[in-house]
Amino acid sequence: MSDLQCPATLLVARDGHAAYAHPGLLTDDGGWLTDVGATQMVVLAERLAADPSVRISAVYSSPLARSVQSGRLVSDALGVPHEVVGGLEERAVGELAGQQVGNPVMAHVMHAWTTGDLSAAVPGGEDGYQVVRRARQAMESIADQHRGESVLVLAHRWIMSVVLPRLCHNVRDDLAIDHVVPHGVPARVRVDADGWVLDEWPGHRRA
Repeated sequence: MSDLQCPATLLVARDGHAAYAHPGLLTDDGGWLTDVGATQMVVLAERLAADPSVRISAVYSSPLARSVQSGRLVSDALGVPHEVVGGLEERAVGELAGQQVGNPVMAHVMHAWTTGDLSAAVPGGEDGYQVVRRARQAMESIADQHRGESVLVLAHRWIMSVVLPRLCHNVRDDLAIDHVVPHGVPARVRVDADGWVLDEWPGHRRA
């Protein structure tokens, strides 16, 4: 393991816009990138390549298809390795699979998580503690491999909204409650022996 005092910089971004076999229904399927989503990833790669303050050493993505496709696009554009990491997946929908997006049970759980109640659980799925635990383990493993470097982590809306504020000690847990997390715009997180610090958040305030 590298020197823990030397920070790793994780740029954590939501993967590109995706389409699904059954639009409007809750699913754990990975979907696939739309043309819009692919363009979002190309723009992300161009911005990272043009940023003199950061040099991306590797790209990591969740195992969901849309995230893998996103990771490959950005890594190919930047000429760096891409690796799929379990634990970064979006929250599972459990027994709500096939229900309409906006289902009140799912909405209640998501609101509870973003306002501080991680004990709320999706029926047949995960509670917030489980989501935070698995995502933290995944990102800690990535950080440990890249002390002194910057990497891009392509995750999902709820991983960013629920997990990052709870890992970073300098922001409120409900940071994301009034913010939309856009596709392909990264949060900047420093990880070292003193903990996690959020230096930049991509979410813009809801209108």
